[in-house]
Amino acid sequence: MTLRILRRLHPGLAAVAALLLGGMPCAPAAAAVARLDDSASPRAQVRTDFANAQGMDGNMLVLPFGRIEYRLATAAHVGRRARIFYVIPAMVAGLRSPAGMLVQWRGNGAFASGSGRPGDRVQVWNGVVQSPWINETFELTLRIDPRELRMPSGSALSFESFFEIETIP
Repeated sequence: MTLRILRRLHPGLAAVAALLLGGMPCAPAAAAVARLDDSASPRAQVRTDFANAQGMDGNMLVLPFGRIEYRLATAAHVGRRARIFYVIPAMVAGLRSPAGMLVQWRGNGAFASGSGRPGDRVQVWNGVVQSPWINETFELTLRIDPRELRMPSGSALSFESFFEIETIP
């Protein structure tokens, strides 16, 4: 119902409606989330045949991967305030449960160190995007509970984490 019709039917109600609609504060715009293009990264997929396992830490098999370099395309977000998240895929072939794998990383640049399990989205950066590319290197280690693995003999465990950017209005 427009205010004009409302004024004809009930002048007092029209004034209240105009006050409510005109004086209503604008709701903040929602943050925009997008997956960052990392196709320029030398090696985005993590893959292991367990040959580099360093033994057990309690019930967990420790698999160091060393340095994983990421090159993230951020040109569309230059000048914007944003948060960047490291996203570990929820499904990892051969893994029965997210509790069976812990991904740990140490940032070697602007990104924060952290850890997460399959399905986690962990914030690693917050600030104003200054350039069309963000380069980061993670020292990556997996901790795997062998009781949670269901893989054919000789197969490799692999997954590809990715990054999301959330621009803040």
